[in-house]
Amino acid sequence: MGSTLEILFETFTWIGLAAGVLLALVALILTLADGTWLSASAVLEPSDHGRIARWFTHDGGVGVAVLSPHDDAHAGPGDTVELFYRRGSNRVRLTAHWPLARLAWWLAAGFFALGVLSFLVPLVMMLAGESPG
Repeated sequence: MGSTLEILFETFTWIGLAAGVLLALVALILTLADGTWLSASAVLEPSDHGRIARWFTHDGGVGVAVLSPHDDAHAGPGDTVELFYRRGSNRVRLTAHWPLARLAWWLAAGFFALGVLSFLVPLVMMLAGESPG
């Protein structure tokens, strides 16, 4: 029974560390592909196509974008909202980072933690004088 648990811990160690590293690479690629988004305070105005957000860009220009129904719902009933815009375009969103990249980072951290814990548990048990099984 002891060797079965040792094999299980070692398997979880390798799977956790390998998946953690691979997912961290995927998350890094997704984060780099997402690019840079700048924050701004925007004023919201009603229009025929939904609410319009207007903000001053970091280089002194004025940005204008129609909020998507999803972003409009998250913005709430107020007249202002903190948003993030893409430099040189009128693309906006209400979160600083792409949700898919955030998910990939969390999954990478979770798998890496599984690998580290699966490595440390048998080591601590061995130092304590017990067998993992």
